[in-house]
Amino acid sequence: MSLGLAPAETLERSKQLRSEPRPRYKITEISGNQRETLLSMKAVKYIILLLIGTYTLSLAFPLRVQGAAPEMIAPDQMNLMPVPASVQIQTGRLPITRSFNVAVKNYMDDRLRAGIARMVARLAGRTVLTLPSDLAADESTAALVVQCERAGDIVPSLSEDESYSFEVTDKQARLVAPTVVGALRGLETFLQLLHSDREGYYLPGIKIQDQPRFPWRGLLIDVGRHYEPMEVLKRNLDAMAAVKLNVLHWHLTEDQGFRVESKKLPKLHTLGSDGLFYTQDQVREIIAYARDRGIRVMPEFDIPGHSTSWLVGYPEIGSAPGPYKIERGAGIFEPALDPTREQTYKFLDTFLGEMAGLFPDAYMHIGGDENEGKQWDRNPQIQAFMKEKGIKDNRALQAYFNQRVLKILQKHHKKMIGWEEILHPDLPKDAIIHSWRGPASLADAAKKGYNGILSAGYYIDLIFPASQHYLADPIPQNTTLTAEEAKRILGGEATMWGEWVSPETIDSRIWPRTAAIAERLWSPRNVIDIEDMYRRLSVISRQLEELGLTHEKNYGMLLRRLAASENTGPLRTLASIIEPVKEYRRYQMRPQTMLSPLTGLVDAARPDSETARQFAANVDGFLSDAPRFSLYRPNLEHTLAEWQSASRALEPLIDRSPALQEARPLANNLAVIAEAGLEAMSYLSTGDAPTTEWRNAQLARLDEAAKPKAALEFVVITSVRKLVIAAAELRQLRSTTPAE
Repeated sequence: MSLGLAPAETLERSKQLRSEPRPRYKITEISGNQRETLLSMKAVKYIILLLIGTYTLSLAFPLRVQGAAPEMIAPDQMNLMPVPASVQIQTGRLPITRSFNVAVKNYMDDRLRAGIARMVARLAGRTVLTLPSDLAADESTAALVVQCERAGDIVPSLSEDESYSFEVTDKQARLVAPTVVGALRGLETFLQLLHSDREGYYLPGIKIQDQPRFPWRGLLIDVGRHYEPMEVLKRNLDAMAAVKLNVLHWHLTEDQGFRVESKKLPKLHTLGSDGLFYTQDQVREIIAYARDRGIRVMPEFDIPGHSTSWLVGYPEIGSAPGPYKIERGAGIFEPALDPTREQTYKFLDTFLGEMAGLFPDAYMHIGGDENEGKQWDRNPQIQAFMKEKGIKDNRALQAYFNQRVLKILQKHHKKMIGWEEILHPDLPKDAIIHSWRGPASLADAAKKGYNGILSAGYYIDLIFPASQHYLADPIPQNTTLTAEEAKRILGGEATMWGEWVSPETIDSRIWPRTAAIAERLWSPRNVIDIEDMYRRLSVISRQLEELGLTHEKNYGMLLRRLAASENTGPLRTLASIIEPVKEYRRYQMRPQTMLSPLTGLVDAARPDSETARQFAANVDGFLSDAPRFSLYRPNLEHTLAEWQSASRALEPLIDRSPALQEARPLANNLAVIAEAGLEAMSYLSTGDAPTTEWRNAQLARLDEAAKPKAALEFVVITSVRKLVIAAAELRQLRSTTPAE
């Protein structure tokens, strides 16, 4: 469901959504009485031990290494994402030269041929080598042999075999897969294995046996609130294939827009879309493009709520007389289809039948979320119908609606999937439950016999860091499901709800964090090393750029536009340590509509600050080096001085650019943060303890700086606060640190 919430509902729904919330950094924000308690004399030793312990903790990267020879590449040099099910590193290396060629054994079709051609083109782009475009006739002379047994499913399906094995020796690489889709997955692994040194490009000796943990690994793209052009969808399909995602969940209808052409009910798209919709030929083009990459395309037509755009052209199927107009704001709106009229079901039979012929996927998503039933409550005819039928409440009325829609879908040979609101004792067991509430709710549905997928924890529009998404699991370690019940958990989907994304910014909200979600859905459950995930994620992020993604490129463009200048250094420094506010706070802090330009600093700022992560690690290392306080000190002093300099340089930049006026408080607070950090570093380095008044003043200023401005917040304050706390308790810290 879209979770397009009204202001009064955001906090509670956000809490529901965030199953097992995790802290942004190792030590959470503190203030008020909590801080005073934490800083008591009794807590000092605990603080130091915690800082040291959390800094040194790490989990092993789950690659199984056989032996140790000089030519073997180390596990921490591998950049595979998702991590395969089994990896054995071996001796030797396969050089990649301009004579590189590919041979195919057993089965070949146009889809495999095109996949190999795309792989070779990307390989050439990375190596700057002119590579042969034709397939090799003799497999014994080929650098890579792709051995495929059969085409697999004509229409990508939930039961597709995506497994493959891969072996690299110093003579040849061999990819073996039962289906074309398995071969496509292996080709992506091939590209991720490319390494280089002064002798050239090569693949390390390796054996891989791989298959996905879950068969349903999706990305929802909401084009209802903001239309996304064809090229946006295509480049994101390419990126999905690169990290082995296999379902595009195409959210096509919303209160703000109806985005698919209907030839039988044309007022749906002509009156409900502002002219921004996909023709049926374009839909077929996207489906074919996705199929070529082993990706299913599942449409969502959200009913009975989230249906304003349906009713602009056809108010007669609504629960209130209308007239209706396309919604421009974000939130939950009242319009809903009338579930008591036979006319409604005839309408849906016509439309869903037409869409069933357009979309070949076995599943059709009906939404079913966030219908509050306010129009139903006020409609006398609907109330009379409920009384006559013995329908006790709106939830039961929606279950009645779902039953009728289910029969329509079955008539057109489609299976139903919907958000958790569709779950009802009368719901047939072949329906799929799409969970936004969390693994516990999903497990409950599985125990009742329903298949399900998880999106709670994968709401990438909420701007949480990749680490938080990475640790959300459809089947947590402490699950109470039996082995048979666990099979009903099919996987999950990242959800890119479209309130605050445009074609310029959508890539930066999806990538690279979604690659971490892709790993969670493909790789073994014990692959949970966050530090190594981030190491590999930075590599994969750069590789995704070759597919046309703009998550890196447009960052600089947006900053240059805001500054109206090429000189964006100070602005880039500020932007590197701020993030958009989390959850749904943007709704209240920066009111906008679906017609507003999404070009502000909040749109340029990234969801997961690499600079903040590095700064936090350096601070922890610095504090763990008590009483010397020399580890990482030059790095920290340089960074803090850079922030101080940037805060001064931002003033004239903001004066010249009205678009940056809202950033002035952030620039001022940047100076506060830098000053607090530098002073704390000075005290720690010289061994002079500051006064209590200094500590209280600095912490109060940091508390004020932590308050969001322009829907943006600093993500380094926790680390700076650690420095201030450590400086303030310097005497106790020295006394509790063992002498060398």
